[in-house]
Amino acid sequence: MERSVKRLMEDREKRREENIGKYIEQLSDESTPYRLRAAEALGECADPRAVEPLIAALADRENEVRWVAAQALGRLRDARAVEPLLVLLGDPDRWARRGAAWSLGEIGDQRAVEPLLGLLGDRKKDVRAAAADALGKLRDRRASGTLSAALEGEEEPEVRTAIRRALREITGEAGF
Repeated sequence: MERSVKRLMEDREKRREENIGKYIEQLSDESTPYRLRAAEALGECADPRAVEPLIAALADRENEVRWVAAQALGRLRDARAVEPLLVLLGDPDRWARRGAAWSLGEIGDQRAVEPLLGLLGDRKKDVRAAAADALGKLRDRRASGTLSAALEGEEEPEVRTAIRRALREITGEAGF
């Protein structure tokens, strides 16, 4: 019985290794759905070998692939992705900016604080909300003043809620 279990585990690990290699290859496929599926799968695999190929996918020609690759990097929480995600904060596509902001919050690297503060003025409300949420996760007190000022000028209820939540995370005060 022990041999059977051991062999099953070895077979499972071998298939996992093969699948990761296939997903990495599919990130370069001509088919957008294949690239999307590969980026999603690599984000779930918790394997550090996925980081570099996903970073390369941040430059994909399709907005949706860049967005999914950014989110996958956030799930992997690898600091190697911080600089490329910071660059993605300036992407013309709002979904890419939003995905980069979310991922930077998940990774938790303080280098993201200043660039995320800049997104509080983004023209898209979902990007502003994602930036506020990420800043809350980073819990860096440097963000408090800018978040408070953004709260004063923000008209969108969902963004105001995200800013208040971030301020509570940073300050520990329930008054926001």
